[in-house]
Amino acid sequence: MDERSPELQIFYGISSPWAYFGAGRAVAIARENGARVRLRPIRIIEANGGIPLRKRPDARQIYHEVELRRWRDYLGMPLNLKPKFYPCRTIEPAAQAVIALQKAGLDAISFSFAVQRALWAEDRDIADPDTLRAIALSTAGEAAARLVVDPQPEAVVAEWHGNLAEAERLGIFGTPTYVVGRELFWGQDRLDFVDRALKAGRGTIDALKEPA
Repeated sequence: MDERSPELQIFYGISSPWAYFGAGRAVAIARENGARVRLRPIRIIEANGGIPLRKRPDARQIYHEVELRRWRDYLGMPLNLKPKFYPCRTIEPAAQAVIALQKAGLDAISFSFAVQRALWAEDRDIADPDTLRAIALSTAGEAAARLVVDPQPEAVVAEWHGNLAEAERLGIFGTPTYVVGRELFWGQDRLDFVDRALKAGRGTIDALKEPA
């Protein structure tokens, strides 16, 4: 795709149910608008006020489940309200595998969504390397499965940390956050606004230039 085409950056926690809900629609919107998709998996952005779900007040945790049920039914997507392997033991192997596949030019998008679906709809352990390799093999082939390693090469780990640093710099505090040009759109319920921004061309190279 032309480097001058718009870009949609997706900052997300791979274990976030909201990122799972928005994943397919975000990619579809990007493709409809001729935009490149750059996946930028991150962990919780504590520096900007991010709080793990289990550390939030009971009222917020209860309402979180209510909203998950609403969105599951509205979108018609499979989702277990209490998945067997959530909270995850670790998200780093899965998140870094997404980065590794993307850097290699493989189908990181399909792999990422399959990982999210495995956690939220299939009760699979996405902290398990064998599970991740099986998902990579089925979505992106043998070359992708070989990239599921722990630890990952230095360049992959550096990008993992760099994604978080960039999220902090941009002022992102929750995931998923979609970035078009300089604009932030927090939450999968803002995807209509992402679509409008891409249609307006605000993610193009020219739109990113500093004013004279």
